[in-house]
Amino acid sequence: MTPHEHATRFGTIDGELRLGGQPLSRVAARVGQTPFFAYDRSLLDARVDELRGLLPARVELSYAMKANPMPALVQHLARRVDRIDVASAGEMQHALDTGIRADRVSFAGPGKTPAEIRQAVATGIIVEVESATELARVTAAAGQLGVRALAAVRVNPDFAVKGSGMRMGGGPQQFGIDAEQVPDVLARAGDAVDILGFHVFAGSQNLQADIIAEAQRRTVDLVTDLAEHLPGPLRYLNLGGGFGIPYTARDQPLDLRAVAEGLAELVDGPIAARFPEASPVIELGRFLVGECGVYVTRVVDRKVSRGKTFVVVDGGMHHQLAASGNFGQAIRRNYPVVVGNRATDAKDDDVVTVVGCLCTPLDLLADGPAAGRRHR
Repeated sequence: MTPHEHATRFGTIDGELRLGGQPLSRVAARVGQTPFFAYDRSLLDARVDELRGLLPARVELSYAMKANPMPALVQHLARRVDRIDVASAGEMQHALDTGIRADRVSFAGPGKTPAEIRQAVATGIIVEVESATELARVTAAAGQLGVRALAAVRVNPDFAVKGSGMRMGGGPQQFGIDAEQVPDVLARAGDAVDILGFHVFAGSQNLQADIIAEAQRRTVDLVTDLAEHLPGPLRYLNLGGGFGIPYTARDQPLDLRAVAEGLAELVDGPIAARFPEASPVIELGRFLVGECGVYVTRVVDRKVSRGKTFVVVDGGMHHQLAASGNFGQAIRRNYPVVVGNRATDAKDDDVVTVVGCLCTPLDLLADGPAAGRRHR
């Protein structure tokens, strides 16, 4: 996505980027300081509406709160999605504060502490167990509390997804239980734990519809085999997500319609036939929120060093680590950058490098011709 396309997505008012129907300068005045993050509720609604219009009606949407736990954002999305996935006790509390039913919240992550597991079991949310140890801790907590815990098994599949920004399944992984170990783990489950089904999440940030569709097909095949070892019917089928968003001009947006068509074949075919009690879940984080907000930082200095122009801002990599290229990227690429109060000024006669306020050369937010916009 180019800077101009990014500005077009939000729209402009008198040449300024528009956020929530107001010009950026007005929003900044309301906040009172920079830097800050701001999200447009209308864009969040539009993204959810787009998904609802294309995905099969039986599919439930889950928001992966780790993508952005901003309380106001979570409060808004809780009214639009079917479920929320959390990755800590703090996120769990944020989710429950929205008023969502506890059994519509899932708790994933390989590092749950015994205290967090006990809290989750007491609350009545779905604990996605990622090891035999976690299952034992869920069982113990249920016994101590005198309740029947809700759980699902997160599976590390025996296949990998190509084209994902981060691989989270296939091969050795800290995430989930290896597929071949799942039957033995399920055999140890007692009556104190109600195992609802499975969660399979093979990779994230994928922009290729055919690869996502293939992963979903293979996931359904895998779950079909594993479901034979469940003590009861499969009622929870989390197919993961992995839907990517474009970060740079070279990225092509995901063909969501193609993904939806492939998913419809699975929902109307093998899922309906084999798992009539289960509603398939698609869990999305950045695809829901990533293109609906902006990071706003103010220019505090402009300097020329041996022929290179630097624009220094009051934010930096401590807020935008990924934009700086220090988030595992092999090759750093510029994210969309616009001069927010001159968003329609498309002249490129003054190429600059945008750097943050930290005292390290790693604090680089945009560099080279792709970062060039007029700054005065």
